[in-house]
Amino acid sequence: MRYVRYACIAVFAIALVSIALANRAIVPLKVLPDEISGFFAVNPQVNLPLFLVILGSIVAGLLVGFVWEWIREHGQRAEAAKQAREMRRLEREVARLKSEKHEGQDEVLALLDKAG
Repeated sequence: MRYVRYACIAVFAIALVSIALANRAIVPLKVLPDEISGFFAVNPQVNLPLFLVILGSIVAGLLVGFVWEWIREHGQRAEAAKQAREMRRLEREVARLKSEKHEGQDEVLALLDKAG
């Protein structure tokens, strides 16, 4: 299974390197379209290689997706934590009740009763 993972990583790395080598041209990256930049009297522009724009877009999309899923699953995580707290409380209650049940008995008989 480890070798399959390494093979997938290698294929992915080869694909990324080939994309980077094929898209080395410098392109202008504008923050705002020309029509809107006239209203603000600014037109920030950066010249970057195209593969950086492509890979940066992929990374930004992944980050947005991870944050979106983390926010979406908040309710499920909260419910799981609540159930875990309730389970620990009930386990403590069971242990307390078992110790009260065996109070005043012989220690060996109490241990055997707890094990069975």
